[in-house]
Amino acid sequence: MSTVDALMLRLQELKQERRAIILAHYYQRDEIQDAADFVGDSFGLSQQAAATDAEMIVFCGVHFMAESAAILSPDKIVLLPEPKAGCPMADMVDIVGLRAFKAEYPDAAVVSYVNTTAAVKAESDICCTSSNAVRVVNSLDAKRIIFTPDRNLGRYVAQHTDKEIIVWEGYCHTHDHLTLEQFEQIKAEHPAALSVVHPECRPEVSAAADFVSSTAGILKFVRESDATEFIVGTESGILHQMKQQNPGKTFYLASPKLICPNMKANTLAKTVQALENMQPCITVPEDIRIKAVQALDRMLAIK
Repeated sequence: MSTVDALMLRLQELKQERRAIILAHYYQRDEIQDAADFVGDSFGLSQQAAATDAEMIVFCGVHFMAESAAILSPDKIVLLPEPKAGCPMADMVDIVGLRAFKAEYPDAAVVSYVNTTAAVKAESDICCTSSNAVRVVNSLDAKRIIFTPDRNLGRYVAQHTDKEIIVWEGYCHTHDHLTLEQFEQIKAEHPAALSVVHPECRPEVSAAADFVSSTAGILKFVRESDATEFIVGTESGILHQMKQQNPGKTFYLASPKLICPNMKANTLAKTVQALENMQPCITVPEDIRIKAVQALDRMLAIK
């Protein structure tokens, strides 16, 4: 039996013993996606986990994702296999900085991407995902919007609304690596391919793409498209699902730098170890959790 097979077997045993479920973001390692009960976008995974009767959640993602699961499932134990798996973009905004920013623009509503800490969510008027960001912003009465933390997603939203968007100057290191020059080069190399990118990419890259959406939106587009070749402008982990769902189609990663070291920090061995030790456990203080839930609920109320 291979090491991977042995770890998979042990993981199944521990899941039964602990009444646990495994969540894996689309950007996780292939073997972790294969071992997961649910594979998806960060917030969608937290919603799926909350709807189960599992007593324990192992979130193979990054810290803010595990926090979101803890926010929605306060009665469940939430584990993050690698405690150092953080998100540099989420860390670019904190409560002190956000409060100071709000003081500069007192008439503005604060919209925070779910790629933020629980504390920042609690300090926000409403949250959004990459798929509903435009809808969330357009639903608000405020004419000015502070958008945190991703400047690229914020500027993408600004192109689809009449509201004034004041962007926080955060960004995703992985998506921001992709330059227009690189993107145009690979498009020239594969002229028959459709290009799909995440809105965390630079605005000029998004503007040059055939389709811009969240990871789940990109996967749906690729499944439903008649095209057989695609240039993919998001983290490399998504290729695993793309290939599984579309065996007759070909995919080209837009840049070899589209690999998130934080997402890849979780391993199958660490996932097994987390379940064995029931550590590291991610918790959110109740006062912060209640405020963060309110910001998330406001988002979910928008149709």
